[in-house]
Amino acid sequence: MDYAALYRRSVDDRDAFWREQAARIDWHTPFDLVCDTANPPFAQWFVGGETNLCHNAVDRHAATRPDQPALIHVSTETGREETLTFGQLHTEVQRMAAVLQRLGVKKGDRVLLYMPMIPEAVIAMLATVRLGAIHSVVFGGFASHALASRIDDARPTVVVTADAGSRGGKVIPYKPLLDEALAQCSHSVPHVLLVNRGLADASMTAPRDVDFAQAREAVLDAQVPCTWVPSEHPSYTLYTSGTTGKPKGVQRDTGGYTVALATSMEQIYCGKPGEVFFCTSDIGWVVGHSYIVYGPLIAGMATIVYEGLPIRPDAAIWWSLVEKYKVSVMFSAPTAVRVLKKQDPECLRRHDLSSLRHLFLAGEPLDEPTAAWIGEAIGKPIVDNYWQTETGWPILSLARGIDPDAKTRLGSPGVPMPGYDVKLLDDQTGAELTEPNRKGVLTIGYPLPPGCLQTVWGDDDRYVKTYWSTFPHKPVYNTFDWGLRDADGYYFILGRTDDVINVAGHRLGTREIEEAVSSHAGVAEVAVVGVADQLKGQVARAFVVARDPSRTATPELRQALETEIMQTVDRQLGAVARPARVDFVNVLPKTRSGKLLRRAIQAVCEGRATGDLTTIEDPTALQQLQDAVSEVRG
Repeated sequence: MDYAALYRRSVDDRDAFWREQAARIDWHTPFDLVCDTANPPFAQWFVGGETNLCHNAVDRHAATRPDQPALIHVSTETGREETLTFGQLHTEVQRMAAVLQRLGVKKGDRVLLYMPMIPEAVIAMLATVRLGAIHSVVFGGFASHALASRIDDARPTVVVTADAGSRGGKVIPYKPLLDEALAQCSHSVPHVLLVNRGLADASMTAPRDVDFAQAREAVLDAQVPCTWVPSEHPSYTLYTSGTTGKPKGVQRDTGGYTVALATSMEQIYCGKPGEVFFCTSDIGWVVGHSYIVYGPLIAGMATIVYEGLPIRPDAAIWWSLVEKYKVSVMFSAPTAVRVLKKQDPECLRRHDLSSLRHLFLAGEPLDEPTAAWIGEAIGKPIVDNYWQTETGWPILSLARGIDPDAKTRLGSPGVPMPGYDVKLLDDQTGAELTEPNRKGVLTIGYPLPPGCLQTVWGDDDRYVKTYWSTFPHKPVYNTFDWGLRDADGYYFILGRTDDVINVAGHRLGTREIEEAVSSHAGVAEVAVVGVADQLKGQVARAFVVARDPSRTATPELRQALETEIMQTVDRQLGAVARPARVDFVNVLPKTRSGKLLRRAIQAVCEGRATGDLTTIEDPTALQQLQDAVSEVRG
């Protein structure tokens, strides 16, 4: 069956298609109903079935290929490099599960991870779902305030952390940040499990804090069976920025997610059991969940867990790993490729890449020059793909596992993947745009396919209002991205319709950054916008009205206040959310009703026309903004 026919069947004969895909995984109890749509916009997949995510990722392979590599850890930061087979991974996951059990973790409890890219992080994720508990991974680059808000929302029984991570040779202590976050929390965390790498001092508070190495020694012979859970049982939550200051906990199920990843590994990524998958992301992001941890392991592949930079010790490091471990599928981000583009081109030709079939890129829009450059440099197909934290796997891509000769189109992530009923809608009327090259809001028809978010953790109303209420009387999920479709059915993503920005693949809400900036005592008002950047795709830029104008009277005073504001953001959210610049103005451009003209601000920063400004309250506000931007450019 060709791809077009397969795709149509996945939409038109949904249940039959997904019943076939569900055979890719092990079920402890067969399901009765493929999809329950009795309560839209909610949907439940494979109802009545029982399974376990860890069983499908580890146990079933440990039983048949125990000596095959499963987890390959490489840290150019510490010089550590090791490989765990499926058999060894199975043993270590049971030990971690036994430690968590002793700390009181049971089915339905939450385990929050604040970890660097080390094997214990992956093992803790697998151990959590093995117990039928729910993990919530927080990116290690987030500061205490952001971590505290996520702890209060998830209310974990245990937090798993490490003494420190390392980036670019610089040690980043984790435990002090966690301790500060716990002091801010209203939720009292019963236990902290610490993996001590010997990188930084880590104070321990007894009896709350437990050393993992000591706890592990007590359970070396542990045998912890998988807890079988209903298909709709949550496997994890993952926090993503939204248009309000409060992050949303994306809640994922178990059965639907396992089936979706198993399907994507064959149909999209062409992964085969026994091969090696190398995803350069971090487990703190959805790409790391789906394609560092679960996807490759479910497919019976080895996965590389990499701690380090793409240019350290030199820009050939990733390609040396492709050669050494015979990587067949690689997944990275456009930002990383743009970093490599600045390095010695000889680094791309130094190693044998004959094992590599594809390089997939995602996390932010892939521009044509970057795609063309890396494709020519490594001589491999470059496949873009577009998806979101909420969907868990690609919405748009090329299904090379079904159609090996599917043609890429520079600037386009491709076509809809099986199960995604993608529609472009007019943002004013909600009418579907069927003719080519019309800009519209990219939406997905109900129900979302397996693997997508079930709801927002603890807040069903927010799930409905955020994603399903943009177009009244139309049962569609709003991606909040503009898109268009060409005459051949290829989609192009044109940017966000809301106030979420993508900085080097990290999704950040401008409102969350604004709240951090506003907490500085010297700030009266602030507007944060995402501005196009050649390297990172987008960067955050803040425009601030100071409470005391005398603090911005000279360049030196402005610089001092900017530094203080940057430090405030670092403390609250982490360096990942730090604005690229802070500009000071006397007034922000607003409509007469008081709404910030964010798109006009963004247009000025990017040197574009601002469009219709008939509703602006004070025209001089925009001129001030233009002067501030021109001063920087000059």
